[in-house]
Amino acid sequence: CIMQLRAYQQQAIEDLRDAYRVGARAPLLCLPTGGGKTVIFSAIAKASVARGKQVLILVHRRELIKQASEKLTAAGVDHGIIAAGFPRADSAVQVASVQTLVRRLKQTKWFPSLIVVDECHHATAGSWDKVLAYWPAALRLGVTATPVRLDGRGLGRVFDCMVLGPAVRDLIISGYLSRYKVFCPPVVANLTGIKVRGGDYDLNDMEERLTAPAVTGDAVRQYQRYGQNQRAIAFAVTVLHAKIIAEEFNKAGIVAETITGEMSNENRDLVVQNFAAGSTRIMVSVNVVSEGFDCPQASCAILLRPTKSESLYLQQVGRVLRPVEGKTAVIIDHVANIPRHGFPCQHRDWSLNDRPKKQLANLVSIKQCPECFAVFAPQNFCPECGADLRTDKTPEKGTEG
Repeated sequence: CIMQLRAYQQQAIEDLRDAYRVGARAPLLCLPTGGGKTVIFSAIAKASVARGKQVLILVHRRELIKQASEKLTAAGVDHGIIAAGFPRADSAVQVASVQTLVRRLKQTKWFPSLIVVDECHHATAGSWDKVLAYWPAALRLGVTATPVRLDGRGLGRVFDCMVLGPAVRDLIISGYLSRYKVFCPPVVANLTGIKVRGGDYDLNDMEERLTAPAVTGDAVRQYQRYGQNQRAIAFAVTVLHAKIIAEEFNKAGIVAETITGEMSNENRDLVVQNFAAGSTRIMVSVNVVSEGFDCPQASCAILLRPTKSESLYLQQVGRVLRPVEGKTAVIIDHVANIPRHGFPCQHRDWSLNDRPKKQLANLVSIKQCPECFAVFAPQNFCPECGADLRTDKTPEKGTEG
């Protein structure tokens, strides 16, 4: 492959090849957000085409179509796009919206040798099943940063082995992901007793609790304290919630825009362009930039959507971990997602097996500074403000009391 691959990405490709060699037909590659999954499957697609094979890349969001297309182009891979609004192209590689392709299956005369399933933790849903079943002889490759589902269904129904890339902590140490700080200000909203629907907190119930002026006003104050004018993505519950958050930031003189699935593609692209250029400081998202969003200048994540989904949480915080020289990302958690799911870089035991819905995440111990609200692994002094956190305040050896 002509592409420039990092050593660990090349190793992941070799591990996948080994899996196919020993009989796997559907391996899953697990690699953290920002680790280069799209680069890896673009390299695999290039190598497959060189051997006369055809490759289908399945995605479920417009942003993922764009991301895959850009990486394939960078790799020199000619490709077509199967999605509403795109002309047909007779290419050996096709990037397809699963929602569009499932409606066109009966008219499709194209037979892929390999099907790549991007963000494959979605792959047990109905549309994915129909597409994969249409080409039963094709090899599969799943890629995801979070091989876990809210409903607890294991991905072993679709994939037969897992290839693990380096963990978040390893990529941070190597400089491939950004270091980060976490702050958990006191939760202003009353989150007790929120209804649960479909395994996650009810959107209407959350909207009612989180649109209160005290909550949105606190989000602005804490951003001013910790975000320090960095470009931030705020994750909202609903469109109404997003609009109220943006209004509060704009009232404070901090330019904010919302980005939602209800917007036209052109308007969504404009919001992203403004954010990338820095003219917009806060981008308030409702289920749009949790997956497939690549903007290294995003340095701050403002968590304003409580979730039981470990996958959604990790996808959100992963948006601000892409590295830029000198960057330390900031995560401001207003809804207790960090205590609920743990730090982004902690070890996680991923598996293709089913997971009980009520199984708790493998959490590490955390400590919070009562002075600055920084959250970190237990230690005697706050690494952020230096506050003495020893309960007995025993003087250290060699110091006076």
